[in-house]
Amino acid sequence: MFPEATLRSTPFIYTPSAIAIIYTSSTTSRQIDLKKIIAYSPVAHMNLVTIGMFSPNIQGIGGSIPPMSSHGPVPPALFLCVGVLYDRHKTRLVRYYGGSVSTMPNLSTIFFSSTLANMSSPGTSSFIGEFPILVGAFQRNILVATLTALGMILGAAYSLWLYNRAVSGNLKPDFLHKFSDPNGREVSIFIPFLVGVVRNMGVHPKVFSDCMHTFVSNLVQHGKFN
Repeated sequence: MFPEATLRSTPFIYTPSAIAIIYTSSTTSRQIDLKKIIAYSPVAHMNLVTIGMFSPNIQGIGGSIPPMSSHGPVPPALFLCVGVLYDRHKTRLVRYYGGSVSTMPNLSTIFFSSTLANMSSPGTSSFIGEFPILVGAFQRNILVATLTALGMILGAAYSLWLYNRAVSGNLKPDFLHKFSDPNGREVSIFIPFLVGVVRNMGVHPKVFSDCMHTFVSNLVQHGKFN
């Protein structure tokens, strides 16, 4: 049996977490600084984690663990993308960017992969956690789960908006002058993050789920880890 104190506190966690997901996602979509957009987006993801942790079922609690691990490689990969752009163009304002896909194709590909992970797309590390969280939340409270799903849609919207503005569209030579893809040193920094996001935790997450299942099952059934 799950601890009664935690069951009683669930509504007090669900409500602010659901509100924070919608509010943070809406606030992120209004930012004009590349770095701020990436910095604000994990706040919504962490509120999703709290909803999973206080869903007294295996799906919710088990699903809350991978996003916390995913928080390690995904935001840093996006910050590195912004760092590469800033190193060349000396500005973080979104309105000055555009057309990088034709001048920096390798960075555009890395940026796209990291954006998919930030959107919790299937095949990435975030998906294997956020989808079970939604399943667990629906079992507990349909309204909160619906708001959470809406927040995930908003997250996908601002992630695609950021990528589209920074990479797609037309070049703006009046503002940007230096175009060069990441060099070998920069690519070598990106590789561990991409491998962790896609290969280890996205395409083959079984090693993580097997380790977590026993501990989560004991916690849900007995309220302890042993």
